[in-house]
Amino acid sequence: MSRTRILSRVFLLGAFALVASCSTDRPAPLAPEADLIGDVLGTTTSLLSTTGLLKCSPMPRAEASQTIGSGGGFISVGPHSLYIPAGALSSPTTITAVAPTGSINQVQFQPEGLTFAKPATLTMSYANCNLLGKLLPKRIAYIDNNNSILYYLLSLDLLSLKRVQGRVDHFSAYAVAW
Repeated sequence: MSRTRILSRVFLLGAFALVASCSTDRPAPLAPEADLIGDVLGTTTSLLSTTGLLKCSPMPRAEASQTIGSGGGFISVGPHSLYIPAGALSSPTTITAVAPTGSINQVQFQPEGLTFAKPATLTMSYANCNLLGKLLPKRIAYIDNNNSILYYLLSLDLLSLKRVQGRVDHFSAYAVAW
């Protein structure tokens, strides 16, 4: 067991012992107070272990289309963008990106199934999303037509910019998740 983990456990046990040994003139806590502590701890644990698509306030629909060749390029759709590096595409390809309006921030790319020789970088904004989403680490999820998460992309949360970046190797639909 690591030294940090051992020290954390010793500190936690010491804190519990200190609280248990304190005597006051007031009666023992009532059940509702004990339940409140359990509820708070349970909620915190469930929030940290839960994942899903981030809930956001709707933005206007955005659409963009651009032809990108072997030299690479950049396409923006609403507050989101995709950078395709040189050598990722072997021939000029018309790329269409749609950011539909809704309670999740998502981008759908066409032609669906297009693969890259080198990964592209998708940057998605979450500036319009709820407070919980601003506190927990974000990532980009590959989603299906029912907004079910198929898997998560290798992502980097740029908290100060309220954006998350992920590596994309093929086209489909992607959404901001936590």
